[in-house]
Amino acid sequence: MASRFLILYVSSLFLFFYLAVSSKETIFDVRNYGARGDGDRDNAVAFAKTWGEACHRSHGSATVYIPPGIFYLRQVTFMGPCKNSITFMIKGTLLAPKNPYVIKQDQWITFLYVDNLTVTGGGLLDGQGSHSWPLNDCQKNRKCHALAMNMGFSFVKYSKIDGLRSVNSKMGHFNFFMVEDFNVTGVTINAPKDSPNTDGIKIGRSKNMHIHNVTIGTGDDCIAILDGTTNLDISEVRCGPGHGISVGSLGGNKGEKDVKGLTKTLSSSINIIVRTDNVIVRETMLLMFRLKT
Repeated sequence: MASRFLILYVSSLFLFFYLAVSSKETIFDVRNYGARGDGDRDNAVAFAKTWGEACHRSHGSATVYIPPGIFYLRQVTFMGPCKNSITFMIKGTLLAPKNPYVIKQDQWITFLYVDNLTVTGGGLLDGQGSHSWPLNDCQKNRKCHALAMNMGFSFVKYSKIDGLRSVNSKMGHFNFFMVEDFNVTGVTINAPKDSPNTDGIKIGRSKNMHIHNVTIGTGDDCIAILDGTTNLDISEVRCGPGHGISVGSLGGNKGEKDVKGLTKTLSSSINIIVRTDNVIVRETMLLMFRLKT
């Protein structure tokens, strides 16, 4: 009987320590995978390797850690799904190429098919957009070459951005497409008031998003809400310079989905712009906002 009790005790103790160790968060420092914060070397491969190791960690959460420094990135995509929750901790500056045509994707930094993601750390995304803005003729040319946004999230669920800064995007700053249950808090976005198409936050076909306590000053919309967006809550947004919060363009393309369930809890002095030629759609969209001042 005593031997059985001892075996049971030892087994339970082993299981306890195994679970404690396996559930512990592991830090993956990009410098250990070859990244250098010198502002010159392309760190895309090193960042991708770090992400791969963290994303496929079998037990416990993982953190990709970018320390203070200036980390140049040509372009990078962080692909899921990951095995556990993952944090992308930016303490330094991520620096985009000056040449916009070097980036061959819609977003300079992209998160794709990732759930339970946290992007945080108080770091900076520098799009170096001033070198690209003179090349932007999209207001005159519908067939213009679209420039990359600073950071994008597609097919991402149960995730958040907290305490991040983004400056001088080539086109827009943060793009959300087909995301669910996503929180954006404590974000600061800046670009000059004459910078073209530098939307702060652009959202399309997403649901259950919360945008809270953000500061946005750009040359275009502070927040642009596109078709198919539902259950979007916006509060404590400081907007300016910028065009305000826009809903559109709606009614101009086949297959567009309704925009539903928008809640705006902030100063009514922020403009709400509905871009559509359909008067009924425009009036309906304006009524969908519950203004609380």
